[in-house]
Amino acid sequence: MLPQAEMLNKRIQILLLSFFVFLCPILVKANYAPITYRYKHHIFTIDPDLFPSWKSAAEVWMFNGKKVLPPAYVRVDGDGDPPIPIGLIKKEEIKLIPNAIRATILEEIAQYLDRDPRTVSIKRSIDDSIEFDSVGLPGRTVLLDEAVNLTIQALREGITDIVLPVEETAPTILVLDKDLIEMGITDLLAVGESDYRGSPNNRQHNISVGLDRFNGYLIPSGQEFSFNDVLGPVNAQTGYRKELVIKGDKTVPDYGGGLCQVSTTAYRGAWEYGFPITSRTNHSYSVRYYSPEGTDATVFPPYKDVSFLNDSDSAVLLQTYSEDGRAYFVLYGTKDDRNTNIFGPFLWGKTSAPSDRVEYTTDIPAGTTRKVGERVPGVQAAWFRIIKKQSEDQVIEPYYSSYEARPRYTQIGIEAEQEAVTDVEAKEIDTTEEAKSSSPVRKWVNRFRRDR
Repeated sequence: MLPQAEMLNKRIQILLLSFFVFLCPILVKANYAPITYRYKHHIFTIDPDLFPSWKSAAEVWMFNGKKVLPPAYVRVDGDGDPPIPIGLIKKEEIKLIPNAIRATILEEIAQYLDRDPRTVSIKRSIDDSIEFDSVGLPGRTVLLDEAVNLTIQALREGITDIVLPVEETAPTILVLDKDLIEMGITDLLAVGESDYRGSPNNRQHNISVGLDRFNGYLIPSGQEFSFNDVLGPVNAQTGYRKELVIKGDKTVPDYGGGLCQVSTTAYRGAWEYGFPITSRTNHSYSVRYYSPEGTDATVFPPYKDVSFLNDSDSAVLLQTYSEDGRAYFVLYGTKDDRNTNIFGPFLWGKTSAPSDRVEYTTDIPAGTTRKVGERVPGVQAAWFRIIKKQSEDQVIEPYYSSYEARPRYTQIGIEAEQEAVTDVEAKEIDTTEEAKSSSPVRKWVNRFRRDR
């Protein structure tokens, strides 16, 4: 046994420690990983640490490692400090605020996804073309209470991925042509959509012209749809303007720049419904208009196409539409028993953009510069599509995409008779005094450096 004086000293130390903890509560600082919310190809990421309103400090009393309700006298403020039983301590822990989380999800996600169901009438015009008086978009509503509960659970358990709970409402479709009804045009099958907000005017123009080419197009049962075949020629005579397109290692203006927005939108509709994809190629590097990675589809007639097979028992009718910088491919037909889900993107192999690159060329006026590439990191992406039909086994299909890392690429115009230096990195340019004085190209080197 301890001597009486030592026992008293020990009790005083414990009592002082208890008072110290009481007067200086421990603040638990929670750092949470970003949470990804997924709905079909729509991906949203929220970093909880950027929203301090999500959490607050709550007072917690502990006794021997367990939460307890302390005596009332220690919880009432008075003129003096109340005596604290030995072993009883007060600390603070993080309390999550559901209303604050709800407000964030509403602003960051639901505001984008939520929409009312539409009503559309489909009929034939006098010239036998197909007309739509509206667009058959389904309604959808983010179930906020469920999303909040899932978020709180994710934060508590360290989960970083959530499948967003969304309630869908079918549109009202009125088919007023008996031939279309006989072909099976009765239901909404799927909607492909993409976001091109912020696009330059010429790009927006080309997207609008391209979408119009597909509006009212019918795909018979058992027939393969080819995007390029329906699109037709792409030039000034068919209504397109020059805008940026990817050509090899450069991004330069050409007729129809932006049409990949249309092909990507078409692909997403067929892919998400579950039609067999017979041709699809991702872009050579990641482009923000086609986010998330792995859901894009480039076209470059006649070499690269997007195609799929209508393996349903009905025809498929396409309706194209744009609104507020968003493009839509609406697919009508007879809905069958297939159930399709897509999962991704799974990303790996990320690489940084390489060193800046400079090319001297006579393709642009001497003394001018033109950017033909921006810095873009590389990445590999995978999605998985799972299709289950009632009478068949479940099928899992992988879709892989490889995106190159690209440098900032600048062209410098020179005179035709000057020495052309091509495909050279900026850091490799000879900067010796002898080189500066001996080569006329040095004038453009020095000017380029000053401009940067």
